[in-house]
Amino acid sequence: MNINKLFFHIHYCNSSKFKETGRYPRKFTRTLSHHEFVLVTEGAGNIVIGGKTYPLKQGMLFYISPGVMHSLDPDPKDPPCFLTVHFSYAQVNFNDGQWDITDEPRMLPLHAAQELKDAYSVQDLFHKLVDCWDGKLPGYELMSRTLLQQLGIAIFQSVRKQQWSGSNSRKMEKIIQYMHQHVSSKITLTELSEMVQLSPTYLSRTFKETTGYAVIEFFNKIKIDKAKELLIEGDKKVKEVAQALGFTDEFYFSRLFKRMEGISPSEYYSKNVHGV
Repeated sequence: MNINKLFFHIHYCNSSKFKETGRYPRKFTRTLSHHEFVLVTEGAGNIVIGGKTYPLKQGMLFYISPGVMHSLDPDPKDPPCFLTVHFSYAQVNFNDGQWDITDEPRMLPLHAAQELKDAYSVQDLFHKLVDCWDGKLPGYELMSRTLLQQLGIAIFQSVRKQQWSGSNSRKMEKIIQYMHQHVSSKITLTELSEMVQLSPTYLSRTFKETTGYAVIEFFNKIKIDKAKELLIEGDKKVKEVAQALGFTDEFYFSRLFKRMEGISPSEYYSKNVHGV
């Protein structure tokens, strides 16, 4: 799943500050029809999600998907505090100039509970999201959706850092850097796998999980972004831009550009240089 292609709708956000108000949480059991993130900021207790019990402690993130029964059992001597956001989402794609909305999968590819090693960035974004939602200033709904998407990315990145070794993370970064350095050339999966000493199959799977894109798809994205830059500069024809980026077939380049951007290279040039 590519988090960058998800469009979020927020039902509501909440910041539970029981110690400040003296209103402590009660034990409850419920099932939601939407998704929920819960970040524990302090306190103790237990939460049961899908029949499995997890301890409540600072830095724990819980993901509750639709239809999953869960219950809260707070510690009365050390009541927990939470940041929560309730949301739904859809996957939105833009291909060949057309918008496509895909029904949301039943759940995000996250475990029900994870202890974030680097919880600061996640907690900071979560606080900004809740504050924005509570403030209800003009434009708060759009800003809140943007913050939720940033929060989702931060959560996925934190979880991935814990799942993959530092060695693999450095290898993915090395590949992306290599792509930028060789944007005017052709590269192959075999070439990249030999460079980082991973099998092509393992590299493909790990790269997709890390970036949300297949290896060559990501490289083509870098090429097309560079093509837009070259076209806007206005001193190269479409054929010259294609050649500068390692495409021997101008028509293949144009088809790829249109598939990714929704318009042809010449249309992009006219709109952005001449305003036509």
